[in-house]
Amino acid sequence: MGKLFVTERRHKIMEILNTERRLTVKRLSGELDVSEVTLRSDLKEMEKEGLLKRTHGGAVLPSYPEEEVSFSTREKQNKDEKEIIAQQALDIINEGQCILLDASSTALELAKLLKQTSMKLTVVTSGIYTALELRENPDLTVILLGGVVRKGSSSLEGILGSSILEQVYVDLMFTSGNGFTFDTGLTDFNVYEVELKTEMVKKATSLVALMDHSKIGKSSISSFADTADISYFITDQPPSEKQQADFDNRNIEVLCPVEA
Repeated sequence: MGKLFVTERRHKIMEILNTERRLTVKRLSGELDVSEVTLRSDLKEMEKEGLLKRTHGGAVLPSYPEEEVSFSTREKQNKDEKEIIAQQALDIINEGQCILLDASSTALELAKLLKQTSMKLTVVTSGIYTALELRENPDLTVILLGGVVRKGSSSLEGILGSSILEQVYVDLMFTSGNGFTFDTGLTDFNVYEVELKTEMVKKATSLVALMDHSKIGKSSISSFADTADISYFITDQPPSEKQQADFDNRNIEVLCPVEA
């Protein structure tokens, strides 16, 4: 393998972690032809970004070995914020639209609200639990994208489902991620899930980012949507004046609770 740039090297590290759940610096040094000193520096920086957890001699994914903490557990994290975001997201959906939901737990909160709606909608999703949540509402036509199901994951991965996207017109796509900055756009750490989300973004007429305030200013390993792709940014707290100005300059409409 030829010499890799820093971003390429760290992308490769995350590919290995997502596949094998753990790695050793010694083995990685041989595979990537990079010194162990350089790799330890990479792992240190990646740990600061929350992408992995260093161990003696290597690294694991952040919550390994319970990594694939059940989806119900992750669903409970920041639940109040997700409910606030989901309610605002519901307000911009109109009768008869086709909407696209990713497999995030925030999109699942929106699905719980859609389950109770009387609107007739077509909902396309890469989320297994999201599709199951919506299936009982007769007013909703639910389309589950094809893909690879990985142990412990709530999402379908890979681009097998992209052919379905070619057959539908999508009004709004609702998506979340691990981080957002104005330079990197929407980012996530699962490079395989990102592959499908990138194709989903291309299909959407309008992209709606569902991000709680703690994710603003953070960046993860893989970008799946540029800032220029985003039409709406829904969050749980008003952004700072500087952030709001940056959103305005990019013609992104911010939806959030009004401060008292």
